[in-house]
Amino acid sequence: MKNPIGTLLLLGSALAIHCSFAADTPTAGHPYSPWASTDFPTRVYFGDTHVHSGLSADAGGSGTRLMPEDAYRFARGEQVISNSGQPVKLRRPYDFFMITDHSDGMGLITDILNGAPNILADPAGREYHEAFLEGGATAQQAVMKLIAQFSQGQTPPALIYQPGNPAYRPVWERIMQAAEDYNDPHDFTTFIGFEWTSLVDGNNLHRNVIFRDGPALAGQIEPYTTYPPVGSRDPRDLWRWLATYEEKTGGRVTAIPHNGNLSNGMMFALQDDFAEGASYDKDYAATRQKWERLYEVTQLKGDGESHPRLSPDDEFADYENWDWGNLDLSQAKTPRMLPGEYARSGLKRGLELESSLGVNPFKFGMIGATDTHTGLSTVDDDNFFGKFKAYEPNPGRATHWARNNKETGLNYQGWVYSSAGLTALWATENTREALFDAMLRREAYATTGPRISVRFFAGWNFEDSDLLLPERARAGYAKGVPMGSDMKPRAEGAGAPRFLVYALRDPDGANLDRIQIVKGWLDADGRSREKVYDVAWSGGRKPGADGKLPPVGDTVDLSIPGWTNTIGAANLEAIWSDPAFDPEQRAFYYARVIEIPTPRWTAYDQVKFSLDLPGNIPLKTRERAYTSPIWYTP
Repeated sequence: MKNPIGTLLLLGSALAIHCSFAADTPTAGHPYSPWASTDFPTRVYFGDTHVHSGLSADAGGSGTRLMPEDAYRFARGEQVISNSGQPVKLRRPYDFFMITDHSDGMGLITDILNGAPNILADPAGREYHEAFLEGGATAQQAVMKLIAQFSQGQTPPALIYQPGNPAYRPVWERIMQAAEDYNDPHDFTTFIGFEWTSLVDGNNLHRNVIFRDGPALAGQIEPYTTYPPVGSRDPRDLWRWLATYEEKTGGRVTAIPHNGNLSNGMMFALQDDFAEGASYDKDYAATRQKWERLYEVTQLKGDGESHPRLSPDDEFADYENWDWGNLDLSQAKTPRMLPGEYARSGLKRGLELESSLGVNPFKFGMIGATDTHTGLSTVDDDNFFGKFKAYEPNPGRATHWARNNKETGLNYQGWVYSSAGLTALWATENTREALFDAMLRREAYATTGPRISVRFFAGWNFEDSDLLLPERARAGYAKGVPMGSDMKPRAEGAGAPRFLVYALRDPDGANLDRIQIVKGWLDADGRSREKVYDVAWSGGRKPGADGKLPPVGDTVDLSIPGWTNTIGAANLEAIWSDPAFDPEQRAFYYARVIEIPTPRWTAYDQVKFSLDLPGNIPLKTRERAYTSPIWYTP
């Protein structure tokens, strides 16, 4: 017979052991699996937020025949035939995508090409009809003329297509339906959108408008335009339109400015240029911050992070700068315009305005996009299909005169177009709702094309051991805030903020050279300052006496062209603390990740077409990523 007392003792021991284990195990309060019950974004999604199809007048007029449906098929990974008759396919499909055809002139290019009676009855309309049908250089020149007229507010009345025009609504419905038809939640997400193309005497103030909603809500309105009396060039009027949409439908919408480098100082101006230069007020600052959560910092028409004149101590500021004039080259650039054009100086100006207004109007995260007008979003340099049909692969595209304003003497050639860029979003899932919410949180970053993965957090008590965690983001969210956020309040007696940053190269791309943290702040006199810190780098390099890190090296072979990943690192990481932190000074911080040198698209053209390109054309590039900032407020 079993001893009942012994059985009870054994049972008690077992219970004690079990209770002890339950109390001491790390799963108490948290699942053992690090991925179970996770409520923060664990994946980054890549896509393009700025693409034009043949429904945009400047695209269709210059020969683009790919429609929204073709662009979506291409973006999700299918092979298509380009506008110039060449087969083209992406190396990897995108996670999300949107068509942003111009709101002004919806339906116009279709009527011009088809020779609609109202177009042929107008002398300017007939002229454009004949030029666009002829194609080639004639069509390209006609497009430049059309853009110049629109830029200066001189579009012939018969060519001003606005809501109410019979041809307008069908195009908007087609754009919405294409987005709906190709939206495949969790696999390939599409958004309804359009581009509001504000221009002031040729100065670029464009915004892309993106909806969280489907046609049931977005279809209750028609896009906002810029020609009065239906539309307006003033961003305040666009913001009122956005607010009206949300009030009317219960939906959600946001606007993303781009190409401040073509605004001749207007994008981040210190005064309201639509109110005769009046000072901004708190309402302006709050409204702009609400509706413009992101800024498109890099695209085909140049990179807009910073400029050597603005950041003379930044060795990487001279990257794909477009700094010769405004959009239509009707006015040359002057040095005084630059601070109102670039993202870093815009962020610094935001701190200055916040100190007087109490609200920061330029509190934006950063994304990238293409602004392609071919329907083909191609950011890989060895697969670059250009801005317009004329710049799809051909031997003369690099040296072709892309634009030439004979009145001002300003011009540029096709080689100045870059292959940028992409938007990266940290989201909980690949759906319209989750991705749009990531945009509003500014948990977003830009890349110039490669799919570099970057995490960036700020807190007060990160430790070096946090880099040892298999999922560092858990520490990032638990101890701090992610990119796009405001830092948590500083506790009494706390030291300098600490930043957790890490990056992983594009699996199909180049190794990483370094991670930098860019700081902007207001000094004791209220003047904005900046400094770039190297916080992680590859190899055994050490900063020199000037504090600069030696170059990573260069493995590019232009005869192939190609490169080797024998330099650089596949991943980099750091816990960094600001050595010059002053708790009384407003500041922002963002991370910049730089790749090792790689061939530019011009180098691939040189080899594929057996060219000997002029020496002024760059053949190498330094691809990069820019995170959204994190802000500190005393």
